Amino acid sequence: MPPRPLTQLTLALLKPDLTANSAKVNKVFSHIQQNDFNVVAHKTLIWSKDDAETFYGEHRGKFFFERLCGYMTSGHFHALILEKPDAITGWRALIGPTHPPRARINAPDTLRSLYGMTDTRNSFHGSDAVDTAKKEIGYFFPEFDIAQWEKDQK
Repeated sequence: MPPRPLTQLTLALLKPDLTANSAKVNKVFSHIQQNDFNVVAHKTLIWSKDDAETFYGEHRGKFFFERLCGYMTSGHFHALILEKPDAITGWRALIGPTHPPRARINAPDTLRSLYGMTDTRNSFHGSDAVDTAKKEIGYFFPEFDIAQWEKDQK
């Protein structure tokens, strides 16, 4: 029997513009399932301004920071831990380019093309690297023991 491929975790956010429409959320969960992701953990959250400013702190001082924080506090959103082999790259490929109008031209089958509106209101977030995923998962799911999960995968 061939060895089982190593799985990876990533953080996925379904942002407020998307989660305001439950039919769209259901379609996104279908896309997640059809692309062989396992949902390891899931939370629905409402952020304060301080929460958003803390998470997006690396963008403080950039022209879009206030707009992004305002958007992320405009309603509830979903945080998910997704798992599958090469989950980080796979999730980022599924959500597509950050800018939805460009995604509609260059990557029309991606989730941002289908559901995103603007570069800020782009409906999704995905971790960009293993270290980032661990940090972001720890932020949203402090009770989740990544080290134990990794040990259990071996």
